[in-house]
Amino acid sequence: MRFLDLPAQQARIADDLRRRINVVLEHCQFILGPEVAELERQLAAFCGAAQCVAVSSGTDALQIALMAEGVGRGDAVFLPAFTYTATAEVPLLLGATPVFCDVDPRTFQISPASLADRIATVRAGGRLRPRAIIGVDLFGQPADWPRLREIAAREGMFLLDDCAQSFGASLQRERLGRAADATAISFFPSKPLGAYGDGGALLTEDAARADLYRSLRSHGEGTTRYDVLRTGMNGRLDTLQAAVLLSKLTVFEEELAARDRIARSYDAALRDVVQVPARVPDSTSAWAIYAILLRNGETRSRLQEALQAAGVPTAIYYPRPLHHQPAYRDAHDGAALPVAEDLATRILALPIHPDLSDADIALVCAAVRANA
Repeated sequence: MRFLDLPAQQARIADDLRRRINVVLEHCQFILGPEVAELERQLAAFCGAAQCVAVSSGTDALQIALMAEGVGRGDAVFLPAFTYTATAEVPLLLGATPVFCDVDPRTFQISPASLADRIATVRAGGRLRPRAIIGVDLFGQPADWPRLREIAAREGMFLLDDCAQSFGASLQRERLGRAADATAISFFPSKPLGAYGDGGALLTEDAARADLYRSLRSHGEGTTRYDVLRTGMNGRLDTLQAAVLLSKLTVFEEELAARDRIARSYDAALRDVVQVPARVPDSTSAWAIYAILLRNGETRSRLQEALQAAGVPTAIYYPRPLHHQPAYRDAHDGAALPVAEDLATRILALPIHPDLSDADIALVCAAVRANA
């Protein structure tokens, strides 16, 4: 059993995938070729966004979005402590300071109460300017965007959606992509919509922002290649990756439905022996990750070893919250974030991908039930 079965997915789309790649090999427009523009149109249409700008990775999407707002030295960027490192490293690369917030103990999404408290603390300290909030749609589910928008509006701050893990999810019957001032997507191969290498995109309702993103992804160019208006970066999406993503989009809805079916099967079989994922109200999940909670770290270690022996792969997202990472020690103000700290010791991710068979699901559930 594979934790992520990319070969099986490739087999299902093989003919269409090879046709699209061959077209790129024929026209040889490997950087910002026509497939990139087509991908941008399809991604925007999928979630109802007005603008889409394809970029080289989800991390670069975050960086471009913050660069466009002029975020830098002396600015505080608020983000959850329980997520992947990219969300925190980008503010530091721009000279800003990440301010870590705690998360909801049931949904694992950033806690609006913790966020409000951390903003108040930073304002009272007077050393940093609260400039931006990055909400992360963790593991496939949406953050609490109505409350995050309310806080951002009240505080006069830029709101960025790190939707790296959750493209395809919805909140209040609307696909993610329009919940914040800008939305960053990742197409890392393990994501629900993944490329065969790095890739990302930015979604926004603001045409001026989208124009700025296009300039920043191409070295700050203006209307021509040698009309350099600002300091930018090399953040363009390869055309071959766009072709791969266009092929995967043809089965994306089916794969989202399969992931949801598997998640419901896990719920039904496991909810009486482990803590299964709580659902964000009035939402759907892209189910990038299905994470259970165990009683403690010792129980997790025993279960992980037993599952490995039974042929069931697992993963830990995340074994250490960001405010405990050595890279961010100097940036963190020392505040305890108890929920993030606790989750890191008890969380365990089970396989979830569209090509898990019923026999695979049964094996996972039986092994968890026997050893949890």
